[in-house]
Amino acid sequence: MARIAVIGAGMGAMAAAARLAVAGHRVTVYERTETYGGAVRRRERDGFAFDTGPGVLPLPAVWRDLFLKTGKEPLEACVELAQVDPSARHVFADGTELSVPNASRAGVVAALDEALGSGAGDRWGDFLVRAREAWDRTRRPLLEEPLWSDWPVLAEREPYPSVPHKKLLRTRRAGTLAEVGAWELRDPRLVALLEGHALAYGLDPRVAPAGAAVLPYMEHAFGTWYVRGGIRELARAVHERCLARRVEFVFGAEVTGLLEKDGRATGVELADGTAAEADFVVAGVAPGALPGMPPRPAGEVAPQHGLPSRLTVLLALRGTRPQGTAHRTVVHTADRDGELEAVFGTGPATRGARPTVTVLRPDDPRLVPDSGHEAVTLTATVPAAASAESCAERAEAVITAAERAIPDLRSRLLWHEPYTPADIAGATGARGGAIPAPALAAAGGALLHPSNSTALPGLFTVGGWSHPGGGLPHAGMSGALVSGLIVEGPDFSGSR
Repeated sequence: MARIAVIGAGMGAMAAAARLAVAGHRVTVYERTETYGGAVRRRERDGFAFDTGPGVLPLPAVWRDLFLKTGKEPLEACVELAQVDPSARHVFADGTELSVPNASRAGVVAALDEALGSGAGDRWGDFLVRAREAWDRTRRPLLEEPLWSDWPVLAEREPYPSVPHKKLLRTRRAGTLAEVGAWELRDPRLVALLEGHALAYGLDPRVAPAGAAVLPYMEHAFGTWYVRGGIRELARAVHERCLARRVEFVFGAEVTGLLEKDGRATGVELADGTAAEADFVVAGVAPGALPGMPPRPAGEVAPQHGLPSRLTVLLALRGTRPQGTAHRTVVHTADRDGELEAVFGTGPATRGARPTVTVLRPDDPRLVPDSGHEAVTLTATVPAAASAESCAERAEAVITAAERAIPDLRSRLLWHEPYTPADIAGATGARGGAIPAPALAAAGGALLHPSNSTALPGLFTVGGWSHPGGGLPHAGMSGALVSGLIVEGPDFSGSR
């Protein structure tokens, strides 16, 4: 039985802790804040409750596997899952509205033809077939296996089978997601549908590789799910599973350094001057959050910096949620170029652009003081380290955009509260509140993440800033990979 110190109580770190405890190890989690969950937090006020992190759950099989492997109670015995159907309602810039059925290709094709015109469904359906091929090519190396030692193969190879496109007497294939939209979908509303998925993950479709097509495919193939009581309930269930497996949590314990002996990690140093020895250390922290982290091996992809963040606006509304209201509505901007420049650019257009806004309106009595009120969250992608002044300005723009989904929003509004990149930074330790994206192939490795093993023997990294990247499914898989590498050793080849 090994002693294992886990730094941070984020979702990936807790997933690793539970699996390692089941394997017979003595696991202690040191968390600098006073609660668990990392970015998966809850804000409560006046009887209203809001998720301030992710609001929906893709690919729940990752978490089902965790609960299956760590105890007799399945995930559904610990939380109540509900499919979100329609998966999303979309309000496009020209006023067109589209409701996308959950996990039904035929239903999606029919809905697109009805809303956007004949042929739109087939173009999107054909795109999903190509996206599935990209998923099949990358699912194991980018989600289920430790990062390959020859990772440059993933960096160079584009998995998406682009359709040949003739331009200026030359035949070209799409190399970015924006080119996929322009050349293969050929409808600004379909392009908005595609690029909106990238933007929600903090990716610029102008530079994101074509293989980012796997992101809308994941949602289409595996559905979109909601956890009753909010996604924070999933974090609670994982924490309780850890406790049931005798994982020890020490909150308010900031790790300030690593203990080393004979070139190996042997524990952690705490801010109060104490030290905790361990046989293995698992670090679930963002880049730069822990001084003294060793450099990556020469040639290995470096951690990502300068990623976008999110601005969430919490709305307390008077009045009952109307029957038939979609759980999730995406209000698309009329100025996508301006929005992308505002989030990813550095020029004068970086302020004032109208954002794409995701409106979440759960039908969940646990989130409101009574049936005569509604709790709504609005989310937009913004630059990391956005100033308080900028966030206040953007919050107003977010509310204005959301009026296209909730026309009587202003008259029903009791109060609103922004949850900013600074708040995310406080919860996660990530510089500027940056949020990592899932790992993607191609693009020279710019969207790969560092491997879970490190240059310092005995030290492993877990969570969204390590392979396989950000998002709830990927965080959960990082926990599985780290557990496998510690329990089975460096020859561990992936989840089973």
